[in-house]
Amino acid sequence: MNTFAAALALAALASSGAALAKKNKDKDKKDDPPEFVAMTEAEGPYPSTYTPYPGVATALVGATVFDGAGGRIENGTVLFKDAKVVAVGDASLSTEGYSVIDGTGKFVTPGIIDIHSHLGDYPSPSVDAHSDGNEATAPTTPDVWAEHSVWPQDPGFSRAMANGGVTALQILPGSANLMGGRSVTLKNVPARTVQGMKFPGAPYGFKMACGENPKRVYGSRGRMPSTRMGNLAINRQTWFDAINYANDKEAKRNLEMETLVGVLKGDILVHNHCYRADEMAIVMDMAKEAGYRVSAFHHAVESYKIGDLLRENGVCSAIWADWYGFKMEAYDGILENGALLHKAGACVVIHSDDANDIQRLNQEAAKAQAAGKRLGIEISDATTISWITLTAAKATGSDAMTGSLEEGKMADVVLWNGDPLSVYSRPEKVWIDGALMYDMMDRKRRAVSDFELGQPGEGDVK
Repeated sequence: MNTFAAALALAALASSGAALAKKNKDKDKKDDPPEFVAMTEAEGPYPSTYTPYPGVATALVGATVFDGAGGRIENGTVLFKDAKVVAVGDASLSTEGYSVIDGTGKFVTPGIIDIHSHLGDYPSPSVDAHSDGNEATAPTTPDVWAEHSVWPQDPGFSRAMANGGVTALQILPGSANLMGGRSVTLKNVPARTVQGMKFPGAPYGFKMACGENPKRVYGSRGRMPSTRMGNLAINRQTWFDAINYANDKEAKRNLEMETLVGVLKGDILVHNHCYRADEMAIVMDMAKEAGYRVSAFHHAVESYKIGDLLRENGVCSAIWADWYGFKMEAYDGILENGALLHKAGACVVIHSDDANDIQRLNQEAAKAQAAGKRLGIEISDATTISWITLTAAKATGSDAMTGSLEEGKMADVVLWNGDPLSVYSRPEKVWIDGALMYDMMDRKRRAVSDFELGQPGEGDVK
């Protein structure tokens, strides 16, 4: 048994808070790994307490339906009740027993998912007292969890729903560190606690960063890393330390190592901030050396250079439509990045990394589609919608539950008042798990916050 297989054989921490390592009394081999009691969602130390809001059986009829999985249905019907999608099809579906909403001339999509957000960790008002996204005190901080900084009252959550149709989002630590800590996926619902927003069953993510940020932050303090080779050296040694921990029969509980072992097991998904194509290739090599897989490269402005490698390694690129050139490693970004990745057969996700951009992911996806068309790469509207729904769900490990309008999936649904790929359209109604959470035509269901800043769609603002 090699060290990597041994590491992958371990389970994560238990909820008891006691030391979790125990010897296998039935075996005598000294090189056998310790057994760990698995942490499940139900018995973990910070379980989700999310409960869907009450909803009614609803039928959306007559709209153009983008199912999120690449399908388009004209004059379609979407049925959902008891928090789940019941059926998606044409006008022949029976709506008996459902509250019918006429969507003629309108469009329906799955709820929009933002794979890269810092809402709650960098909430509004944007003041130093709210700056809780970067634990920039050491190059590696895998022991910190983004959810422990999330402020549920951030008005950015309600704006993301009302203006962008966002029903789920991944909250990541910042990118000052090589290993920034755990991310968490949330349902975009009002709640008193972050656990009340926590997406049930969604795996944790693990934020990593390569390139300029870590070497600038720590090199400027006269410490390692100050170069890209320093970045890799620290990363590699940290992974080796995690493997040694996994194989130490006398291991005591270590929060940093628990997260890293979770990554090695495949239970925690890696989301790697990275811009340059050559660095992405090196990171994928490092992942193979250590025994983990990168779920997605974020920002990834040079992904178009290595679309074949990303496809072969099953790695998504979570990108902007047109942000580039703001620092040296972003200078080779091009507007056609997403289209070229699509042409190469690689996974494309449009993300925000911004409290304003999260309200316009539909427009960002349309811009990426348009850039491809100018290059001669035709990408259907239905596929473009998948870049902000199903592929985002896939990269966060929640695609079996959400991201597309399919029977049995969560009824996370948006009714748009026009083509969602148009700058003139916006959400008219948003359902999360079948509960109507936003209705632009009903003031009682408009988004409100403790910090009413007067943006359209909030409270009683006209």
